[in-house]
Amino acid sequence: MTRAGQYLRALLPARGDYQAVRRTWRGDLLAGLTVGIVALPLALGFGIASGAGAAAGLITAIVAGVIAAVFGGSHVQVSGPTGAMVVVLAPIVAAHGVGAVAIVSVLAGIMVLIAGAARLGRAVSFIPWPVIEGFTLGIAVIIFLQQIPALTGADVDGILHSNVVVTALSSLAGADPRYLAWSLAAVAVVAACMSLLPLWHHAIPGSLVGIVIVTVLALILPSPLAVIGGLPTGLPAPGLPTFSIDTLARLLLPAVAVAALAAIESLLSARVAASLADTGPYDPDRELVGQGLASIGAGLFGGIPATGAIARTAVNVRAGAKTRLAAIFHALVLLLVVLVAAGPVGAIPLAALSGVLMVTAVRMVHLATARSILRSTRADAIAYLLTAVVTVSVDLIVAVVIGMAVAGIFAIRGLSRATGVHREPIDGPAEPGDDRIAVVRLDGPLFFAAADRVLATVTSLHGVTVVILRMSHLELVDATGAHVLSEIVQQLERRGVTVLIKGVREGHVELFRTVGVLSSLRHSKHLFAELAPAVAHARSHIVRAPVPPAPDDDTGSAARA
Repeated sequence: MTRAGQYLRALLPARGDYQAVRRTWRGDLLAGLTVGIVALPLALGFGIASGAGAAAGLITAIVAGVIAAVFGGSHVQVSGPTGAMVVVLAPIVAAHGVGAVAIVSVLAGIMVLIAGAARLGRAVSFIPWPVIEGFTLGIAVIIFLQQIPALTGADVDGILHSNVVVTALSSLAGADPRYLAWSLAAVAVVAACMSLLPLWHHAIPGSLVGIVIVTVLALILPSPLAVIGGLPTGLPAPGLPTFSIDTLARLLLPAVAVAALAAIESLLSARVAASLADTGPYDPDRELVGQGLASIGAGLFGGIPATGAIARTAVNVRAGAKTRLAAIFHALVLLLVVLVAAGPVGAIPLAALSGVLMVTAVRMVHLATARSILRSTRADAIAYLLTAVVTVSVDLIVAVVIGMAVAGIFAIRGLSRATGVHREPIDGPAEPGDDRIAVVRLDGPLFFAAADRVLATVTSLHGVTVVILRMSHLELVDATGAHVLSEIVQQLERRGVTVLIKGVREGHVELFRTVGVLSSLRHSKHLFAELAPAVAHARSHIVRAPVPPAPDDDTGSAARA
């Protein structure tokens, strides 16, 4: 089989995915049931919050849940609608209508699928941890604030037309006190169940119990609370969404944002799952292929784009899941709800789902993690806070880009400070004229950010006849760094200063030859492997060379960095 064929086969399902099912099927089915119960209110809530509706959330959890479980790169990943995706989808629905969601889902799925086939799965490792935690904090804040209009009885679509903070404050200012009191009571019941019942027994689905209690009370008492409403009693028939070339052009950039988020969140979730339990490694490229197919499938059935869900995946692992059977069964549990319980589910008050999402948002924020980042370094703290603020005030994808840019700038700044330029004394007994020999050691990385400083430091040497550049401690060198070394040699030689180079690493020789560092030397014998012969050669130059004139000012003192 060719290498391309082997790689393609590695991206597709295999019999080995289920080799442990004979031993683990009971635990997998129990875990699937548990995560299915947990996923039900989240699928409904995220579907409504996205603007596509509760049915779209359920469809996505079912269709994408099965496809990603079968084709994805993780054995225990659970996929479906997520809060991060809601944050990106809401403005798309506001700008282009609900009909655009299915098109965006298919387009984004194709992009993620291509990324997986192009082996871009490892790219998520380039996103710094503070940036990841920063946009997680921002997402949590947005999810929480998105629930406020629903709690006040305001038009839920209003949140899609302006900044989430402004909309939340405006809805509170015009809230109906009676409706708000009922909503807050519903949230309090759900929050209490989610917080307290697991303390009694970890297997109790607090969110589902809280929703049931609120729904029963709303049916018994004369409640003003709005409910989910009618749900389909089965999956719709799949079909391509209606589109035109103009529509595709307008939705291309939103689809890129959705695809980027789907890839990032899914790979992060799979990585977290691999660290929670010994369920085998995950394949990031295959994970992208699976998530791409999942979003395409969800779009064809009228759902929304899907990603790996960190919270549901963690529940799956902690409930004992070992194979893909658990995630598949979780989707089948949700399908059973659609087939036999669509009526009761439609009677759930929206305020109860808001309570679930509010508690979920609060749990997304880990205070210990925030403290660790804020106390680590100033650069990481700035990247963390800036990413969170931009996520809430502007856009999640923009926030990730800005956060990575800030982190990159600080990282480059730190690397440039690690570049050292030191004038060293000559070992052994001093000889006449040694003061006219400068032994300069270059340390660390020499790249574009530190190049100018190195150039200015070395060329500021005065009162010397020979400069020996020690390069054995030089690590990373880029083209700019090599070019600066060439300039250093040329500037000093033009002033009549002989330059000797000692200890060029084998990995740098070709770069130095290409850029012209070696050809800038006055003679090919001015390249040395050891320091002692270089010093001896420098002393021979001192004997023949006249004493250089003194500098006009004190800038010629020994350079140190």
